[in-house]
Amino acid sequence: MKRSLSSVAESIRVQLVGDGAVEVSGIASIPQATPEDLVFVEDEKHLPLALESRAGAVIAGKFARKPAAKCDAKPLLIAEHPKQAFARAAKFLCLQPDRQPGIHSSAVVHASARLGKEVTISERAVIGENAEIGDHTWIGAGTVIGAGVSIGRDCELYPNVTVYPGTRIADRVIVHAGTVLGSDGFGYVRDQATGHYEKFPQVGRLEIGDDVEIGANSTIDRGALEVTRIARGAKIDNLVHIGHNCQIGEDVVIAAQTGLSGSIVIENDVILGGQVGIGEHARIEAGVMLGGQGGVLPNKVLRGKGIAFWGTPARPVREYLKQLAALARLAKRE
Repeated sequence: MKRSLSSVAESIRVQLVGDGAVEVSGIASIPQATPEDLVFVEDEKHLPLALESRAGAVIAGKFARKPAAKCDAKPLLIAEHPKQAFARAAKFLCLQPDRQPGIHSSAVVHASARLGKEVTISERAVIGENAEIGDHTWIGAGTVIGAGVSIGRDCELYPNVTVYPGTRIADRVIVHAGTVLGSDGFGYVRDQATGHYEKFPQVGRLEIGDDVEIGANSTIDRGALEVTRIARGAKIDNLVHIGHNCQIGEDVVIAAQTGLSGSIVIENDVILGGQVGIGEHARIEAGVMLGGQGGVLPNKVLRGKGIAFWGTPARPVREYLKQLAALARLAKRE
């Protein structure tokens, strides 16, 4: 659907400079843009390239207001944060697949399940006993929703997601293909007489807050006796494992192939790079950044808002680099 630039500007709350009647229907990179696309620039040096492109309009920073910018070539949307404005414009332009509400004939929906308004249940999906699905939520092909699961409104569960019984998912959550939510944690008790392992009860649940996104083929275990919790706004990449009883704070970012043992606390605004590994009962305090392949030993605490840690065991990056340099000097002496 085409939208006028004036309506786009009003929706994403940015300043429009130029013809607001111009219509756009999509987004693109600068080289691939058509006259119906929006593009964005965050750096002033890229503005001339955007203005010379085929794009219908450009989202740019305040630098585009300068007289020297010569921005008469096409309309501009002036934003404090152009990349964020571009993302919001994409959402306003409704660039999601066309999904028709309803239940596919091959889906299996238990008679006790409660479905909200304009819910879409795709082919071969299974909705269990007493499950609840909120308004405008999409359940992808082959996805299985267990008994007693609660899913909020405006959620998207891509194909072949498995949600174990009792899991609670809030509003506007996105779960990508192949992810498993609420499975048993890895908990065992060893028989001291025989050396054999017996399974420890895994009877807790998983709770996922608003606006969380979980990448493809990730796994999040339910609590053993209590709750595994993913708080509002957390963003979890592909191939991430989160163990039982973990507490993930608000706006946490976790990159691919990270593994968290059980009972870990990740406080608000933490960033974990790819392939990070954290031992059980560790705590990562608010605002910490842990670089790729960083490791935290069990029961340890990382603290320091805005401080970057790296290495195994993880330590402040300056300290880590000094140690690497010292090792290199020692190696040269041999």
